[in-house]
This record gives sequence, C-alpha cells and structure tokens, in this order.
Amino acid sequence: MQQAQKSNKSRGKRLKKSRYITGFDGIRALAVAGVIIYHLLPYNLQGGYMGVPIFFAVSGYLITDLLLQEWEQNGRIDFIGFYVRRLKRLYPALVAMLIGTGAYITLFQRSLLANLRSIIGTNLVYLYNWWEVGHGQSYFDRFNGESPFTHLWSLSIEGQYYLIWPLLLTAMIILIKRKQIIAWIMLAFAVLSAVLMGLLYTGPDNLNRVYYGTDTRMFSIVLGVTLAIIWPATHLKASISNRGRWTLNWMGIGAFVIMGWLYFVLSGQSVLAYRGGMFLMSLASVALIAACAHPGSDVNRWLTNPVFAWVGTRSYGIYLYQFPVMIFYEMRVTNIAAHPLWNALIEIAIICVISELSYRYIENPLRRYHYSELPSAVKNFFSQQSTFGLKRLWVIPVVLLVGICAYGSAIAPSKEAKTALQKDIVKNQAKSARKNKLALAKQKQAEAAAKSVKRQRELLKKKLTPSQKRIANNYGLTKLQYLTVHQQPVTAIGDSIMADTSHDLQTVFQQAYVSAAVGRQIWQASSVIKQLKNKGELANNVVINLGTNSPMTASQIDSVIKEIGPKRKVFWINCHVPTRNWETEVNRTIALAAKKYSNVYMIDWHSYSQGNSNWFWQDNVHPNPTGNTKFVQLVATDMSKVLKIK
Repeated sequence: MQQAQKSNKSRGKRLKKSRYITGFDGIRALAVAGVIIYHLLPYNLQGGYMGVPIFFAVSGYLITDLLLQEWEQNGRIDFIGFYVRRLKRLYPALVAMLIGTGAYITLFQRSLLANLRSIIGTNLVYLYNWWEVGHGQSYFDRFNGESPFTHLWSLSIEGQYYLIWPLLLTAMIILIKRKQIIAWIMLAFAVLSAVLMGLLYTGPDNLNRVYYGTDTRMFSIVLGVTLAIIWPATHLKASISNRGRWTLNWMGIGAFVIMGWLYFVLSGQSVLAYRGGMFLMSLASVALIAACAHPGSDVNRWLTNPVFAWVGTRSYGIYLYQFPVMIFYEMRVTNIAAHPLWNALIEIAIICVISELSYRYIENPLRRYHYSELPSAVKNFFSQQSTFGLKRLWVIPVVLLVGICAYGSAIAPSKEAKTALQKDIVKNQAKSARKNKLALAKQKQAEAAAKSVKRQRELLKKKLTPSQKRIANNYGLTKLQYLTVHQQPVTAIGDSIMADTSHDLQTVFQQAYVSAAVGRQIWQASSVIKQLKNKGELANNVVINLGTNSPMTASQIDSVIKEIGPKRKVFWINCHVPTRNWETEVNRTIALAAKKYSNVYMIDWHSYSQGNSNWFWQDNVHPNPTGNTKFVQLVATDMSKVLKIK
C-alpha cells in the first residue's frame, strides 16, 4: 500500500530538467481574452474565436515537450501516470461545470433541457465535438437556442489528443528513432489536416463538420507538437548573441502582430478562415511559442506579469464557465443592448469570480490530491470522531446538485419541445408556402403593370372592396397606402422574424414571395438571392430582415446589396433584439448601408417598437400577433412613401 502511494506521489512530481515558462501564461491569457471578448462584444473582435487554435498550439507544444523529457530521463513514458495527471487536472472542474450547469437548467431554464443526457455523457468521454457535428447548432449562431455547452467541443479534441498521442509518440520513437523524420511526418499531418478543412468546407451554411471535426482542427495541436520535437525547451541555450536574441524577439513581435490582425479582421463566416486563415493563426501561435520558450529571448519576460499570470493559470476555468454565465445572464437580463459594455464587464466579473473559486476549491486541491487515500478519507468522514468537522456539511449541497442534474438528465427530451412562438412560426410558414406559388405566378403581370404610371394611377383611383377595406383598417393603413403596396411585386428574405410575420405580410402585399428560415444568417442571404435571380423570381422590390441572429459586418451587407443589384429597391428592416449586445451595432451598420446606396432604404422597426413590450412574445424579440400587425403596418407605410405615384 505504501509502495503504491509512493508511486502515485512520484507521478505528480515535475521532471528534473523541466522549465516553467511563465510567458506561456501570457499566451493563454491572450487566447482566452480573444474568446471571451468575441462572445461578449463580437463587433469589436470578430476573429476572437481563433483563441482556440492558440490554446491547441500551446497544448501540443507543452505536452509533447514533457513527454520527450520523460523519455530522455527514464527511457520510457509512464502512460498511466500521464493519464492520471491529465484526469486530475481537467476532470474535476469539467464535472463540476457539467453538474452545476445541468442543475441550473433543471431548476430555472428547462427550455435548454433537450439532449442534456447526451451532452453530459459525450463530454465525460471527450466525444462531444463529434456529437456537435451531427446534433449541434453552428458555433456562429448566437441567437437560435444557443447552448451553454457549445464551447466544450474543443476540450473533447484535447481529450482525444491526450489519449492517443503518448502511445503514438512512443511508437514513432521506437520505430523511426530520428526526431527530424518524426518532425517532418507531423508537419505533413498538420498540412493534411488544414487541406482537409479547406476541402470539406462547402460554405457558411454547413460549418459544423469542418469547425468541430477532430481531423479538420488537429493541425493547430500538431504544429505545436512539431515545434516541441525540433525546439525542446530544455535543450535551448540561454547564452546567445545579441543578433540571435533580437531575431527571436522580432519573430515574437511579428507573430503577435499577425495574431492581433487576424483577431480583428477574420470573420468566422469568411472563406479565408477555413482555407488558410486558421492555419496561419496556428503558425503565428507556434512562432510566438518558439520565441517565448527560448531562454535567450525577451519575449518570455514581456509576456510575464501578475495579470497574465492570474488569467493564464485560471484560463481553463475561465474557458469552462464562460458560456453558462453568458447565456444564463443574458436570459435573465432582458435589455443587454442598452448597455452592452457594462453588461459585458458584469459578465466578465462573474466568470472571473466563479473561475477563482473553481481554481481554489476544486482544480488545485483535487489536482494535488492522492486518490489512494480516498478510502481512509471516506471512513474518517463517516466516523464519530471525524477530523472534517463542519466541513462535512458541504456534502449536502453537492449531493443535491448531483441529484438535480441527474433528474434533469433523466427527464431531458431528445428533441426540444415547441413553444407557442415556434408553433406560430410553423403555422405562418405553412400559410406562406401556399401563397408563394400564387405570388410568383402573378408577379410578372404585376411587374408589367407597375411600369405603367398611367395604369398605377388608375388603380389608385379605385374604391376599396369590403375585403380590402377590412385589411387596410386592420393594419392601420390609408386607402392610398394600401393601394400603393398591395399589388407591388415583393421578394421578402429573412429569418424567424420574417417567418413569424409572413402571413400578415402576404395579407397586405398580395404579390409577395417570402423566403424565411429560422436561424438564417446574413452570410446565407446571397445564395438565396442568387437562386431566385437565376430562376427569374427576384422581384424589383426586395425586403430584407436579417440581423437578429448574430452580428454582421458592412462587407457582409455590401455583398447582399450587390447581389440584388442597383436596379432593384432594397428595403432593409433593422432589428429589435434587446437581449443581445450586437443590436446597436447591427442597426448602425444597416443605417450606414442605407446612406451609402441610393437604392437602399432602412425601415426602422427598432425605434417604432421601442417601449412596446406587449407587441412581443416572452423572448422580447419575436413579434406576437399584435406585433406582427404593427410590423407589417410599418413596412407598408414606409414602402408606400418610396413607391408613391406622382
């Protein structure tokens, strides 16, 4: 028993020649800061999601460097010891996060219960990324039922790497022996992984396979592995020439500049991100790691300070708890958009507090705990003379949380139950689909009539039929407004807001074709427009309602407007999404596009609906039946001003 305890304790000791490189905490801090800022303020750092490849590269380097040191000192790698250390480091906080989040969902947010059992199970065996490929939503769909577990995909890839790599490295050392050849093989694997990502990328509509797949994301880790083989930390000499020192310094500075540039410019919907962009970020990360690892450079010192040390050592917890905090907070605070920066700071503060508590009371103690002592500790816990004292009371909330999470997992449905809003959207989409065929059949005739000013004037002089009068009254339209728009050929393209209002829209705009989909993003619009143009089905008046589901850039709006063309009128409805921090920026971007293009008109739904919470369902984003009427009233009123006959 004592021998086993001694063996277990030795597994936790640092290797004799191992160096703790403090600058790596700085690199981790830069990575986690990018991810957090991207999720909280996506307009300000649209490439922040690429903090993950930085984490991967650091992990690839550090783990391989330690394994190679162990091989050099002992002539073997202690697989069991390695796996035990990894589990002790990673598992306690992961399990705590899964239990805490699952319990919160069970108690307070049952709309997120769907698939909880599968999500927890696949995370515990580090296969969640592959589950996400088949079941999860896009990482960039920030509105449509965003999950508090989505970000854990990267931990599964890391877990798979920890399981396989020690075995594979040992086999390669024994069979190939020469490190140079092993390094070339690993570099080839990294390039192959990056090429596979580019080949499997088919566009922004279907990102899950390339974004979550182990094979398409492994290049970042493998580049770190390659660096560790050719640039081992314990073999680098501190004594180098001044020229060599500044070569390393400039390499680090250049890498930092490239990483910062990619943080600010490379959107997650960009083709370049998947065909070279993430690979470039990984190369830059490896260059920064190389400069930081060398004891002769100044980069390690530059990246060492108390703030970076605190963030870097707690980066695992910060990454773990970020999504649950953000999603639960934003579900409770209904007007995030009013003060996005203040709310972001509050969320960061909550994440930091929880991460600090996790680090102090879960991660650090359990990483150093000798589990061989567990049986005697349990016996001591239940004995009358227990040394634990009042600390034993902590078992009560722990057992309660585990029980609540287990209950939630047991009752969790495999499919999300439809809410009243979702049922309303489905009903309106079905009605819209029936009317779309009729609308397309009549649009050509209506287009010809619209070109004749004389014909339009004659139409405006007509009296309203009883049915038309009722429609005009229901939607608060004057006779002139109604007659101006009711036979105008219109193509309406949008997301769930458009899907929800589609029936009302086609009631007033009788020649409107509606293409709406729940969760539709700005980067999906161009392909929809292109398909309609190719079929000759894109009307001269195009109504766009996008911006609810995620932030969007000026270049993304430009591409949509250019695809529609300068000869068509574009009516872009801005968004009412107070529960998301991008509302103000999205609406500002739409307003700037309306000023930039003479054929683009902004319909200000945001201002019109302000202060009318009774127009919306419980989410305060989607219009309810009253809101649908007001929505269409605004669209018809604004369009009639532009389309009026002189």
